[in-house]
Amino acid sequence: MLTTSSYDQLKNAQMAIGKLKDAKPSIYRKFINIIKLTRQLQFGYQYMGALIMDEDPGKFNSKSKDDYVLSVYYREIENLKTDKKFLDLQQLLKTYKQLSYANISKLALGEKPEALVGPTIVR
Repeated sequence: MLTTSSYDQLKNAQMAIGKLKDAKPSIYRKFINIIKLTRQLQFGYQYMGALIMDEDPGKFNSKSKDDYVLSVYYREIENLKTDKKFLDLQQLLKTYKQLSYANISKLALGEKPEALVGPTIVR
């Protein structure tokens, strides 16, 4: 799937992430930890986003087949979803979903919107 992100859309998402960080630091920190865990396990950000948003992750399946690793990952996702402030994160992800969960994750990690402008292949 191909998505295209404009600078303005990315800048708006970056500002929304900044507001979440300032207003709800605990859920922001958990989200960052999930993003980092996703990267360390070499899972796709789209897979992560689908799990967080209760979407079908089938087409973005993880490469790992190790049951223990997957169980730890799923447990961390569930821990995030049971946070009292999860609805704020969920709303942010829903609002900017068209940018791709990968771009949202990269913005949350501090990447500049300029680097993410243009078409992106979502896997």
